[in-house]
Amino acid sequence: MTIRVLLVDDQPLLRTGFRMILEAEADLVVVGEAGDGQQALEQVRALQPDVVLMDIRMPRMDGVEATRRIAGPGRDGPAKVLVLTTFDLDEYVVEALRAGASGFLLKDVPAEELVQAIRVVADGAAMLAPSITRRLLDMYATKLPSGDEAPPQALTALTERELEVLKLVARGLSNAEIAGELYVSETTVKTHVGHVLTKLQLRDRVQAAVYAYESGLVRPGAQ
Repeated sequence: MTIRVLLVDDQPLLRTGFRMILEAEADLVVVGEAGDGQQALEQVRALQPDVVLMDIRMPRMDGVEATRRIAGPGRDGPAKVLVLTTFDLDEYVVEALRAGASGFLLKDVPAEELVQAIRVVADGAAMLAPSITRRLLDMYATKLPSGDEAPPQALTALTERELEVLKLVARGLSNAEIAGELYVSETTVKTHVGHVLTKLQLRDRVQAAVYAYESGLVRPGAQ
């Protein structure tokens, strides 16, 4: 299956570089480019890409707002957003994840990692850089609940094992690592993750991890 990619960055030179890398792959095709968030929305509507490589800091409309309008709550379009950032501790990355991004990468990521990340996101298996995602959530813990609030009612719909799995997802563990931690098969873990996403009405593992922190189920820095 060919994966359709939209490149969104206000620097034409970077877009050209990404295009050259992606078009060298048989299963990837760049269907368009955009120089700001507003153009990105127009291109998503017109071109129906599978994955949007989204810069954060752009004129007219930044990547966070564009991500929210493409993949945020209530959006059921097929496009997944993979955020690109210059700094791995860019505070806007947290907001982009909350807005519906399926993951993020640094702009200087090796070509093979960029290609693999696009494939992973297109396949729906987000959480591309769990350790960095968790570090970002830890760093911006002041934005998260204090822990005194009552847990969301939605959490009561999860079984005890599903709660365990959600906590491990929030810690950045892969399916294989969760399987090892709980002494179950990877297939069983995938089933539990699917149930968690369905019951909490979340799009992917990234949103599940953010939800676990925001609900107070997992505290920043906790093991």
